[in-house]
Amino acid sequence: MFNVQCLMKGRWGQYLILFLLCLALTVGCNSNQTSTTSTTNNTDSNRISIGTTLKPRTLDPADNYELAGLNIIYNVGETLYTYELGTTEIAPLLATQMPQVSEDGLTYTIPLRQGVTFQDGTPFNAEAMAFSLNRFVTNGGKPAFLLADVIDTVEATGEYEITVKLKQPFAAFPALLAFPGTGAVSPKSYEIGAGKFNPNTLVGTGKYKLTEFSSDSIALDVNENYWGEPPANEGINIQVYASNSANLFNSFRTGAIDVAYQSLDPNQINSLIAEASKNKWQVIDGSGTVINYLVLNLNQEPLNKPEIRQAIAAIIDRNLINQRVLQGQGELVYSLIPTAFAAYKPVFADTYGEANISKAKELIAKAGYSQENPAIVEIWYPSGSITRSIVAETLKALVEKELDGAIQFVSQSVESASFFSNLSQGIYPAALADWYPDFLDADNYIQPFLSCSKGSESQGCQEGAAQSRGSFYYSDRVNQLINQQRQEINPETRQTIFTELQQILAQDVPYIPLWQTKDYAFAHNDVQGVTINPSQNFPFWTIQKNL
Repeated sequence: MFNVQCLMKGRWGQYLILFLLCLALTVGCNSNQTSTTSTTNNTDSNRISIGTTLKPRTLDPADNYELAGLNIIYNVGETLYTYELGTTEIAPLLATQMPQVSEDGLTYTIPLRQGVTFQDGTPFNAEAMAFSLNRFVTNGGKPAFLLADVIDTVEATGEYEITVKLKQPFAAFPALLAFPGTGAVSPKSYEIGAGKFNPNTLVGTGKYKLTEFSSDSIALDVNENYWGEPPANEGINIQVYASNSANLFNSFRTGAIDVAYQSLDPNQINSLIAEASKNKWQVIDGSGTVINYLVLNLNQEPLNKPEIRQAIAAIIDRNLINQRVLQGQGELVYSLIPTAFAAYKPVFADTYGEANISKAKELIAKAGYSQENPAIVEIWYPSGSITRSIVAETLKALVEKELDGAIQFVSQSVESASFFSNLSQGIYPAALADWYPDFLDADNYIQPFLSCSKGSESQGCQEGAAQSRGSFYYSDRVNQLINQQRQEINPETRQTIFTELQQILAQDVPYIPLWQTKDYAFAHNDVQGVTINPSQNFPFWTIQKNL
Protein backbone atom coordinates (compact mmCIF):
# COMPACT_ATOMS: atom_id res chain seq x y z
CA MET A 1 0.00 0.00 0.00
CA PHE A 2 2.80 2.37 0.90
CA ASN A 3 4.59 1.65 -2.31
CA VAL A 4 1.48 2.31 -4.39
CA GLN A 5 0.77 5.56 -2.60
CA CYS A 6 4.33 6.69 -3.11
CA LEU A 7 4.07 5.80 -6.80
CA MET A 8 0.79 7.74 -7.13
CA LYS A 9 2.31 10.71 -5.35
CA GLY A 10 5.26 10.58 -7.75
CA ARG A 11 3.00 10.50 -10.81
CA TRP A 12 0.82 13.33 -9.49
CA GLY A 13 3.98 15.27 -8.73
CA GLN A 14 5.10 14.84 -12.32
CA TYR A 15 1.69 15.95 -13.59
CA LEU A 16 1.77 18.95 -11.30
CA ILE A 17 5.23 19.91 -12.49
CA LEU A 18 4.15 19.61 -16.13
CA PHE A 19 1.03 21.65 -15.42
CA LEU A 20 3.01 24.41 -13.73
CA LEU A 21 5.59 24.39 -16.55
CA CYS A 22 2.87 24.78 -19.20
CA LEU A 23 1.23 27.49 -17.16
CA ALA A 24 4.53 29.34 -16.87
CA LEU A 25 5.12 29.05 -20.59
CA THR A 26 1.60 30.27 -21.33
CA VAL A 27 1.97 33.25 -19.01
CA GLY A 28 5.44 33.94 -20.41
CA CYS A 29 4.21 33.90 -23.98
CA ASN A 30 1.27 36.15 -23.14
CA SER A 31 3.57 38.43 -21.20
CA ASN A 32 5.90 38.74 -24.17
CA GLN A 33 3.00 39.50 -26.46
CA THR A 34 1.74 42.15 -24.10
CA SER A 35 5.12 43.83 -23.78
CA THR A 36 5.61 44.09 -27.51
CA THR A 37 2.16 45.17 -28.64
CA SER A 38 3.25 48.80 -28.65
CA THR A 39 6.03 48.16 -31.14
CA THR A 40 4.75 45.41 -33.42
CA ASN A 41 2.52 45.61 -36.42
CA ASN A 42 -1.18 45.85 -35.58
CA THR A 43 -3.14 45.40 -38.79
CA ASP A 44 -6.40 46.51 -37.16
CA SER A 45 -5.03 49.94 -36.22
CA ASN A 46 -3.84 53.01 -38.08
CA ARG A 47 -0.98 53.21 -35.63
CA ILE A 48 2.31 52.96 -37.54
CA SER A 49 5.27 50.83 -36.40
CA ILE A 50 8.69 52.01 -37.58
CA GLY A 51 11.97 50.14 -37.17
CA THR A 52 15.38 51.79 -36.98
CA THR A 53 18.90 51.08 -35.74
CA LEU A 54 19.29 54.67 -34.51
CA LYS A 55 19.18 54.98 -30.72
CA PRO A 56 18.72 58.52 -29.36
CA ARG A 57 21.29 59.70 -26.85
CA THR A 58 18.99 62.45 -25.61
CA LEU A 59 15.71 64.07 -26.60
CA ASP A 60 16.57 67.51 -25.25
CA PRO A 61 16.48 69.80 -28.32
CA ALA A 62 19.26 71.98 -26.91
CA ASP A 63 21.67 69.06 -26.58
CA ASN A 64 20.82 66.74 -29.47
CA TYR A 65 23.14 66.76 -32.46
CA GLU A 66 22.49 63.25 -33.82
CA LEU A 67 19.96 62.06 -36.38
CA ALA A 68 18.42 59.51 -34.01
CA GLY A 69 17.11 62.13 -31.61
CA LEU A 70 16.54 64.86 -34.17
CA ASN A 71 14.01 62.67 -35.99
CA ILE A 72 11.91 62.43 -32.81
CA ILE A 73 12.33 66.14 -32.05
CA TYR A 74 11.32 66.98 -35.62
CA ASN A 75 7.99 65.15 -35.17
CA VAL A 76 7.19 66.24 -31.60
CA GLY A 77 8.52 69.80 -31.74
CA GLU A 78 8.24 72.66 -34.20
CA THR A 79 10.62 75.36 -35.39
CA LEU A 80 10.05 78.88 -36.66
CA TYR A 81 10.83 77.70 -40.19
CA THR A 82 10.89 74.32 -41.85
CA TYR A 83 11.44 72.77 -45.27
CA GLU A 84 8.66 71.93 -47.67
CA LEU A 85 8.38 68.13 -47.58
CA GLY A 86 10.91 66.42 -49.82
CA THR A 87 12.69 69.68 -50.71
CA THR A 88 15.22 72.21 -49.42
CA GLU A 89 12.73 75.08 -49.79
CA ILE A 90 12.24 77.10 -46.58
CA ALA A 91 8.70 77.80 -45.36
CA PRO A 92 7.24 79.38 -42.18
CA LEU A 93 5.94 77.06 -39.45
CA LEU A 94 5.66 78.72 -36.02
CA ALA A 95 6.50 81.95 -37.80
CA THR A 96 3.69 83.29 -39.97
CA GLN A 97 5.95 84.64 -42.71
CA MET A 98 9.58 84.99 -43.67
CA PRO A 99 11.47 87.46 -41.46
CA GLN A 100 11.72 91.16 -42.07
CA VAL A 101 15.43 91.97 -42.34
CA SER A 102 17.04 95.34 -41.68
CA GLU A 103 19.11 97.04 -44.39
CA ASP A 104 22.36 96.15 -42.62
CA GLY A 105 21.32 92.48 -42.43
CA LEU A 106 21.70 92.36 -38.66
CA THR A 107 18.14 92.56 -37.35
CA TYR A 108 15.46 89.93 -38.04
CA THR A 109 11.88 90.63 -37.01
CA ILE A 110 9.73 87.50 -36.97
CA PRO A 111 5.93 87.41 -36.51
CA LEU A 112 4.62 84.33 -34.67
CA ARG A 113 1.61 82.09 -34.98
CA GLN A 114 -1.21 82.59 -32.50
CA GLY A 115 -3.48 79.97 -30.95
CA VAL A 116 -0.68 77.45 -30.32
CA THR A 117 -0.16 75.58 -27.04
CA PHE A 118 2.61 73.31 -25.81
CA GLN A 119 1.82 69.69 -25.04
CA ASP A 120 1.84 70.50 -21.30
CA GLY A 121 -0.85 73.15 -21.81
CA THR A 122 1.46 76.19 -21.66
CA PRO A 123 0.56 78.88 -24.22
CA PHE A 124 3.04 79.55 -27.01
CA ASN A 125 4.01 83.19 -27.50
CA ALA A 126 7.01 85.42 -28.13
CA GLU A 127 8.31 85.04 -24.58
CA ALA A 128 8.29 81.23 -24.97
CA MET A 129 10.07 81.42 -28.34
CA ALA A 130 12.72 83.80 -27.02
CA PHE A 131 13.15 81.50 -23.99
CA SER A 132 13.70 78.52 -26.32
CA LEU A 133 16.31 80.21 -28.51
CA ASN A 134 18.17 81.69 -25.54
CA ARG A 135 18.15 78.30 -23.82
CA PHE A 136 19.58 76.65 -26.96
CA VAL A 137 22.56 79.02 -26.78
CA THR A 138 23.00 79.41 -23.01
CA ASN A 139 22.73 75.76 -21.94
CA GLY A 140 25.78 74.93 -24.05
CA GLY A 141 24.66 71.67 -25.64
CA LYS A 142 26.36 70.00 -28.58
CA PRO A 143 24.63 72.10 -31.27
CA ALA A 144 24.76 75.40 -29.31
CA PHE A 145 27.44 76.83 -31.62
CA LEU A 146 24.98 76.94 -34.51
CA LEU A 147 23.26 79.95 -32.95
CA ALA A 148 25.93 81.09 -30.49
CA ASP A 149 28.31 81.97 -33.33
CA VAL A 150 25.63 84.03 -35.09
CA ILE A 151 23.11 85.49 -32.62
CA ASP A 152 23.78 88.54 -30.46
CA THR A 153 20.38 88.92 -28.76
CA VAL A 154 16.85 87.48 -28.90
CA GLU A 155 13.95 89.48 -27.48
CA ALA A 156 10.17 89.36 -27.43
CA THR A 157 9.16 92.69 -28.99
CA GLY A 158 5.45 91.94 -28.95
CA GLU A 159 3.15 89.25 -27.67
CA TYR A 160 3.61 87.40 -30.95
CA GLU A 161 6.79 88.92 -32.34
CA ILE A 162 10.46 88.30 -31.67
CA THR A 163 13.45 90.35 -32.78
CA VAL A 164 16.81 88.69 -33.29
CA LYS A 165 20.01 90.71 -33.65
CA LEU A 166 22.97 88.99 -35.31
CA LYS A 167 26.68 89.47 -34.67
CA GLN A 168 27.28 89.72 -38.42
CA PRO A 169 25.03 89.47 -41.49
CA PHE A 170 24.09 85.90 -42.37
CA ALA A 171 21.64 85.34 -45.21
CA ALA A 172 21.26 81.65 -44.35
CA PHE A 173 19.90 82.47 -40.88
CA PRO A 174 16.34 81.21 -41.60
CA ALA A 175 17.88 77.82 -42.48
CA LEU A 176 19.48 77.73 -39.02
CA LEU A 177 16.05 78.37 -37.54
CA ALA A 178 14.81 75.25 -39.36
CA PHE A 179 17.24 73.03 -37.42
CA PRO A 180 14.95 70.87 -35.20
CA GLY A 181 16.85 71.70 -32.03
CA THR A 182 16.01 75.40 -32.32
CA GLY A 183 12.30 74.65 -31.96
CA ALA A 184 10.01 75.95 -29.25
CA VAL A 185 10.06 74.18 -25.88
CA SER A 186 7.76 74.84 -22.94
CA PRO A 187 9.16 77.24 -20.31
CA LYS A 188 7.14 75.22 -17.79
CA SER A 189 9.05 72.00 -18.54
CA TYR A 190 12.57 73.35 -19.15
CA GLU A 191 14.99 75.81 -17.59
CA ILE A 192 17.87 77.95 -18.76
CA GLY A 193 21.32 77.25 -17.35
CA ALA A 194 24.59 75.71 -18.47
CA GLY A 195 24.19 71.92 -18.65
CA LYS A 196 20.57 71.94 -17.45
CA PHE A 197 19.14 69.36 -19.85
CA ASN A 198 16.12 67.04 -19.79
CA PRO A 199 17.32 64.04 -21.80
CA ASN A 200 14.27 61.81 -21.30
CA THR A 201 11.41 64.25 -21.85
CA LEU A 202 10.26 66.28 -24.82
CA VAL A 203 7.57 68.97 -24.70
CA GLY A 204 6.97 70.94 -27.88
CA THR A 205 4.07 72.14 -30.01
CA GLY A 206 4.05 69.48 -32.74
CA LYS A 207 1.56 66.95 -34.07
CA TYR A 208 2.70 64.23 -31.64
CA LYS A 209 3.45 64.01 -27.94
CA LEU A 210 6.05 61.70 -26.42
CA THR A 211 4.47 58.95 -24.30
CA GLU A 212 7.26 56.36 -24.04
CA PHE A 213 11.03 56.57 -24.28
CA SER A 214 13.17 53.55 -23.42
CA SER A 215 16.34 51.97 -24.71
CA ASP A 216 14.55 49.92 -27.37
CA SER A 217 11.18 51.57 -27.95
CA ILE A 218 9.62 55.01 -28.38
CA ALA A 219 5.92 55.78 -28.57
CA LEU A 220 4.33 58.96 -29.91
CA ASP A 221 0.63 59.65 -29.48
CA VAL A 222 -1.35 62.17 -31.49
CA ASN A 223 -1.40 65.62 -29.89
CA GLU A 224 -5.15 66.15 -29.56
CA ASN A 225 -4.66 69.88 -28.95
CA TYR A 226 -2.53 70.48 -32.04
CA TRP A 227 -3.19 73.83 -33.71
CA GLY A 228 -3.06 72.57 -37.31
CA GLU A 229 -3.97 69.57 -39.42
CA PRO A 230 -3.69 66.31 -37.44
CA PRO A 231 -1.52 63.36 -38.51
CA ALA A 232 -2.83 60.86 -41.04
CA ASN A 233 -2.32 58.07 -38.47
CA GLU A 234 -3.28 57.32 -34.88
CA GLY A 235 0.24 57.37 -33.49
CA ILE A 236 3.76 56.01 -33.95
CA ASN A 237 5.57 53.08 -32.33
CA ILE A 238 9.31 53.02 -32.91
CA GLN A 239 11.31 49.83 -32.38
CA VAL A 240 15.03 50.48 -31.90
CA TYR A 241 17.32 47.67 -33.09
CA ALA A 242 20.41 49.42 -31.79
CA SER A 243 23.28 48.96 -34.27
CA ASN A 244 21.73 45.71 -35.50
CA SER A 245 20.64 46.03 -39.10
CA ALA A 246 20.07 42.25 -39.36
CA ASN A 247 17.26 42.42 -36.80
CA LEU A 248 15.78 45.46 -38.54
CA PHE A 249 15.98 43.66 -41.89
CA ASN A 250 14.33 40.48 -40.59
CA SER A 251 11.65 42.32 -38.63
CA PHE A 252 10.57 44.19 -41.73
CA ARG A 253 10.58 41.09 -43.94
CA THR A 254 8.41 39.18 -41.46
CA GLY A 255 5.93 42.05 -41.08
CA ALA A 256 6.76 42.84 -37.45
CA ILE A 257 7.08 46.52 -38.43
CA ASP A 258 5.34 48.61 -41.07
CA VAL A 259 8.29 50.79 -42.12
CA ALA A 260 12.08 50.37 -42.01
CA TYR A 261 14.32 53.44 -42.17
CA GLN A 262 17.92 54.10 -41.13
CA SER A 263 20.03 52.06 -41.39
CA LEU A 264 20.35 48.92 -43.49
CA ASP A 265 23.58 47.76 -45.11
CA PRO A 266 23.94 47.81 -48.93
CA ASN A 267 23.32 44.07 -49.36
CA GLN A 268 20.14 44.23 -47.29
CA ILE A 269 18.94 47.26 -49.29
CA ASN A 270 19.58 45.47 -52.58
CA SER A 271 17.73 42.39 -51.32
CA LEU A 272 14.69 44.43 -50.30
CA ILE A 273 14.74 46.37 -53.58
CA ALA A 274 14.77 43.10 -55.53
CA GLU A 275 11.78 41.77 -53.61
CA ALA A 276 9.96 45.09 -53.94
CA SER A 277 10.11 44.60 -57.70
CA LYS A 278 7.98 41.48 -57.12
CA ASN A 279 5.39 43.65 -55.36
CA LYS A 280 6.18 42.25 -51.91
CA TRP A 281 6.54 45.75 -50.46
CA GLN A 282 7.44 49.30 -51.43
CA VAL A 283 10.83 50.98 -51.75
CA ILE A 284 11.01 54.73 -51.24
CA ASP A 285 14.22 56.52 -52.13
CA GLY A 286 15.32 60.13 -51.98
CA SER A 287 18.33 62.32 -52.60
CA GLY A 288 20.43 62.73 -49.50
CA THR A 289 22.55 65.72 -48.59
CA VAL A 290 25.70 63.97 -47.34
CA ILE A 291 28.63 64.66 -49.69
CA ASN A 292 31.55 62.23 -50.13
CA TYR A 293 34.69 63.78 -51.56
CA LEU A 294 38.45 63.59 -52.06
CA VAL A 295 40.40 66.40 -50.39
CA LEU A 296 43.73 67.43 -51.94
CA ASN A 297 46.43 69.15 -49.86
CA LEU A 298 47.71 72.10 -51.87
CA ASN A 299 50.78 72.41 -49.65
CA GLN A 300 52.19 69.01 -50.61
CA GLU A 301 53.89 67.89 -53.81
CA PRO A 302 52.77 66.98 -56.41
CA LEU A 303 49.34 68.36 -55.46
CA ASN A 304 50.74 71.88 -55.23
CA LYS A 305 50.58 71.85 -59.04
CA PRO A 306 47.07 72.70 -60.27
CA GLU A 307 47.50 70.51 -63.37
CA ILE A 308 47.90 67.38 -61.22
CA ARG A 309 44.79 68.21 -59.19
CA GLN A 310 42.92 68.85 -62.44
CA ALA A 311 44.22 65.58 -63.92
CA ILE A 312 42.89 63.66 -60.92
CA ALA A 313 39.54 65.42 -61.33
CA ALA A 314 39.48 64.42 -65.01
CA ILE A 315 40.30 60.73 -64.44
CA ILE A 316 37.64 60.16 -61.74
CA ASP A 317 35.03 57.61 -62.82
CA ARG A 318 32.02 58.16 -60.56
CA ASN A 319 29.92 55.58 -62.40
CA LEU A 320 32.57 52.95 -61.65
CA ILE A 321 32.59 53.88 -57.95
CA ASN A 322 28.81 53.86 -57.76
CA GLN A 323 28.41 50.45 -59.40
CA ARG A 324 31.39 48.54 -58.00
CA VAL A 325 31.62 50.05 -54.53
CA LEU A 326 28.21 51.51 -53.68
CA GLN A 327 26.14 48.85 -55.50
CA GLY A 328 24.27 51.62 -57.31
CA GLN A 329 23.10 53.18 -54.05
CA GLY A 330 24.88 56.51 -54.44
CA GLU A 331 24.16 59.51 -56.62
CA LEU A 332 26.80 61.10 -58.82
CA VAL A 333 27.57 64.66 -57.81
CA TYR A 334 29.74 67.22 -59.59
CA SER A 335 29.93 69.94 -56.96
CA LEU A 336 30.27 70.18 -53.19
CA ILE A 337 26.71 71.52 -53.18
CA PRO A 338 24.23 68.61 -53.44
CA THR A 339 21.78 68.27 -56.32
CA ALA A 340 18.80 68.98 -54.03
CA PHE A 341 19.71 72.68 -53.97
CA ALA A 342 18.78 75.14 -56.70
CA ALA A 343 22.33 76.53 -56.41
CA TYR A 344 23.85 73.23 -57.58
CA LYS A 345 25.90 73.44 -60.77
CA PRO A 346 27.61 70.32 -62.22
CA VAL A 347 30.87 72.21 -62.66
CA PHE A 348 33.18 69.19 -62.55
CA ALA A 349 31.19 67.49 -65.31
CA ASP A 350 31.22 70.69 -67.36
CA THR A 351 34.96 71.20 -66.88
CA TYR A 352 36.36 67.67 -66.99
CA GLY A 353 33.64 65.30 -68.11
CA GLU A 354 33.71 61.79 -66.67
CA ALA A 355 36.78 59.49 -66.78
CA ASN A 356 38.39 61.82 -69.33
CA ILE A 357 41.64 59.92 -69.83
CA SER A 358 43.01 62.00 -72.69
CA LYS A 359 42.52 65.24 -70.75
CA ALA A 360 44.17 63.72 -67.68
CA LYS A 361 47.23 62.64 -69.70
CA GLU A 362 47.51 66.07 -71.26
CA LEU A 363 47.44 67.78 -67.85
CA ILE A 364 49.98 65.34 -66.37
CA ALA A 365 52.41 66.00 -69.19
CA LYS A 366 51.91 69.75 -68.81
CA ALA A 367 52.85 69.43 -65.12
CA GLY A 368 56.10 67.65 -66.07
CA TYR A 369 55.25 64.13 -64.92
CA SER A 370 55.44 60.89 -66.88
CA GLN A 371 55.86 57.14 -66.55
CA GLU A 372 59.56 57.74 -65.88
CA ASN A 373 58.83 60.57 -63.45
CA PRO A 374 55.49 59.65 -61.84
CA ALA A 375 53.36 61.84 -59.60
CA ILE A 376 52.91 59.74 -56.46
CA VAL A 377 49.92 60.56 -54.24
CA GLU A 378 48.99 58.90 -50.97
CA ILE A 379 45.22 58.63 -50.37
CA TRP A 380 44.30 58.23 -46.71
CA TYR A 381 41.04 57.11 -45.16
CA PRO A 382 39.72 55.98 -41.73
CA SER A 383 40.45 52.29 -41.20
CA GLY A 384 36.92 51.68 -39.94
CA SER A 385 35.35 52.68 -43.25
CA ILE A 386 35.08 49.66 -45.57
CA THR A 387 33.47 51.80 -48.27
CA ARG A 388 36.31 54.33 -48.39
CA SER A 389 38.93 51.60 -48.36
CA ILE A 390 37.34 50.04 -51.46
CA VAL A 391 37.03 53.47 -53.10
CA ALA A 392 40.75 54.08 -52.51
CA GLU A 393 41.66 50.72 -54.06
CA THR A 394 39.30 51.36 -56.98
CA LEU A 395 40.94 54.72 -57.71
CA LYS A 396 44.37 53.11 -57.43
CA ALA A 397 43.44 50.40 -59.94
CA LEU A 398 41.86 52.98 -62.26
CA VAL A 399 44.99 55.12 -62.63
CA GLU A 400 47.19 52.02 -62.96
CA LYS A 401 45.07 50.85 -65.86
CA GLU A 402 44.57 54.16 -67.66
CA LEU A 403 47.56 56.42 -66.97
CA ASP A 404 50.53 54.10 -67.59
CA GLY A 405 52.04 54.87 -64.20
CA ALA A 406 52.26 58.64 -64.76
CA ILE A 407 50.19 59.07 -61.59
CA GLN A 408 50.39 56.47 -58.86
CA PHE A 409 47.97 56.28 -55.93
CA VAL A 410 49.06 54.68 -52.66
CA SER A 411 46.16 53.84 -50.34
CA GLN A 412 46.78 54.27 -46.61
CA SER A 413 44.54 53.91 -43.57
CA VAL A 414 44.61 55.07 -39.97
CA GLU A 415 42.17 54.80 -37.07
CA SER A 416 39.39 57.41 -37.12
CA ALA A 417 40.46 59.64 -34.22
CA SER A 418 43.93 60.15 -35.69
CA PHE A 419 42.51 60.58 -39.20
CA PHE A 420 40.50 63.70 -38.37
CA SER A 421 43.18 65.34 -36.22
CA ASN A 422 45.87 64.65 -38.82
CA LEU A 423 43.80 66.23 -41.59
CA SER A 424 44.01 69.70 -40.05
CA GLN A 425 47.73 69.27 -39.41
CA GLY A 426 48.46 68.79 -43.11
CA ILE A 427 49.87 65.28 -42.72
CA TYR A 428 47.90 63.75 -45.60
CA PRO A 429 48.48 64.61 -49.27
CA ALA A 430 44.95 63.40 -50.09
CA ALA A 431 42.10 61.88 -48.11
CA LEU A 432 38.62 60.46 -48.58
CA ALA A 433 36.02 62.06 -46.32
CA ASP A 434 32.35 62.93 -46.07
CA TRP A 435 30.35 65.93 -44.92
CA TYR A 436 27.09 65.93 -42.97
CA PRO A 437 25.50 69.38 -43.13
CA ASP A 438 24.67 71.35 -40.01
CA PHE A 439 21.79 73.05 -41.81
CA LEU A 440 20.33 72.99 -45.31
CA ASP A 441 21.73 75.96 -47.19
CA ALA A 442 24.31 76.05 -49.96
CA ASP A 443 26.53 78.13 -47.67
CA ASN A 444 27.03 75.09 -45.46
CA TYR A 445 28.74 73.27 -48.35
CA ILE A 446 30.97 76.15 -49.38
CA GLN A 447 32.07 78.12 -46.32
CA PRO A 448 33.23 75.07 -44.26
CA PHE A 449 35.47 74.00 -47.17
CA LEU A 450 36.76 77.11 -48.94
CA SER A 451 36.88 79.98 -46.45
CA CYS A 452 40.10 80.93 -44.72
CA SER A 453 40.45 83.53 -41.95
CA LYS A 454 44.26 83.66 -42.03
CA GLY A 455 46.64 82.84 -44.88
CA SER A 456 47.94 83.91 -48.25
CA GLU A 457 48.06 82.75 -51.86
CA SER A 458 51.70 81.69 -51.44
CA GLN A 459 51.50 80.00 -48.02
CA GLY A 460 47.97 78.65 -48.19
CA CYS A 461 45.41 78.62 -45.41
CA GLN A 462 46.99 78.82 -41.97
CA GLU A 463 43.81 79.18 -39.96
CA GLY A 464 40.19 78.61 -40.89
CA ALA A 465 37.82 76.16 -42.54
CA ALA A 466 40.06 75.12 -45.45
CA GLN A 467 42.86 74.35 -43.00
CA SER A 468 40.60 72.24 -40.78
CA ARG A 469 39.32 70.30 -43.84
CA GLY A 470 42.89 69.47 -44.88
CA SER A 471 43.11 71.29 -48.24
CA PHE A 472 44.91 74.43 -46.97
CA TYR A 473 43.29 76.29 -49.84
CA TYR A 474 43.43 80.08 -49.88
CA SER A 475 41.81 82.55 -52.27
CA ASP A 476 41.12 86.23 -51.67
CA ARG A 477 38.39 86.14 -54.31
CA VAL A 478 36.67 83.15 -52.71
CA ASN A 479 36.76 84.76 -49.26
CA GLN A 480 35.17 87.89 -50.73
CA LEU A 481 32.45 85.90 -52.50
CA ILE A 482 31.63 83.90 -49.37
CA ASN A 483 31.23 87.11 -47.37
CA GLN A 484 29.09 88.61 -50.14
CA GLN A 485 26.65 85.71 -50.32
CA ARG A 486 26.36 85.67 -46.54
CA GLN A 487 25.26 89.29 -46.59
CA GLU A 488 23.09 89.10 -49.72
CA ILE A 489 19.36 88.81 -49.04
CA ASN A 490 18.28 88.60 -52.69
CA PRO A 491 18.04 84.87 -53.61
CA GLU A 492 18.86 85.39 -57.30
CA THR A 493 21.99 87.38 -56.50
CA ARG A 494 23.09 84.71 -54.02
CA GLN A 495 22.61 82.07 -56.73
CA THR A 496 24.91 84.01 -59.06
CA ILE A 497 27.58 84.19 -56.36
CA PHE A 498 27.31 80.45 -55.67
CA THR A 499 27.71 79.75 -59.38
CA GLU A 500 31.01 81.65 -59.47
CA LEU A 501 32.20 79.94 -56.28
CA GLN A 502 31.55 76.51 -57.81
CA GLN A 503 33.35 77.48 -61.02
CA ILE A 504 36.40 78.51 -58.99
CA LEU A 505 36.18 75.24 -57.07
CA ALA A 506 36.31 73.26 -60.32
CA GLN A 507 39.24 75.29 -61.60
CA ASP A 508 41.38 75.26 -58.44
CA VAL A 509 40.37 71.72 -57.33
CA PRO A 510 41.11 71.67 -53.58
CA TYR A 511 38.36 69.04 -53.35
CA ILE A 512 36.85 66.57 -55.80
CA PRO A 513 33.18 65.68 -55.15
CA LEU A 514 32.50 61.97 -55.74
CA TRP A 515 28.98 61.02 -54.70
CA GLN A 516 26.12 62.03 -52.46
CA THR A 517 24.13 59.66 -50.30
CA LYS A 518 20.86 58.16 -51.41
CA ASP A 519 18.39 57.41 -48.64
CA TYR A 520 16.07 54.41 -48.62
CA ALA A 521 12.95 53.52 -46.66
CA PHE A 522 10.83 50.40 -47.06
CA ALA A 523 7.10 50.11 -46.37
CA HIS A 524 4.59 47.28 -46.63
CA ASN A 525 1.94 47.50 -49.30
CA ASP A 526 -0.83 48.48 -46.89
CA VAL A 527 1.08 51.64 -45.95
CA GLN A 528 1.14 54.91 -47.86
CA GLY A 529 2.49 58.44 -47.47
CA VAL A 530 6.13 57.64 -46.66
CA THR A 531 8.32 60.64 -47.52
CA ILE A 532 12.10 61.07 -47.29
CA ASN A 533 13.38 64.59 -46.72
CA PRO A 534 16.81 65.70 -48.00
CA SER A 535 17.54 66.71 -44.40
CA GLN A 536 17.12 63.03 -43.36
CA ASN A 537 14.43 64.14 -40.93
CA PHE A 538 11.61 61.66 -41.40
CA PRO A 539 8.03 63.02 -41.27
CA PHE A 540 5.79 60.54 -39.47
CA TRP A 541 2.53 62.44 -39.84
CA THR A 542 2.09 61.71 -43.57
CA ILE A 543 2.12 57.91 -43.09
CA GLN A 544 -1.12 55.93 -42.93
CA LYS A 545 -2.49 52.45 -43.49
CA ASN A 546 -5.05 51.37 -46.06
CA LEU A 547 -7.45 49.82 -43.57
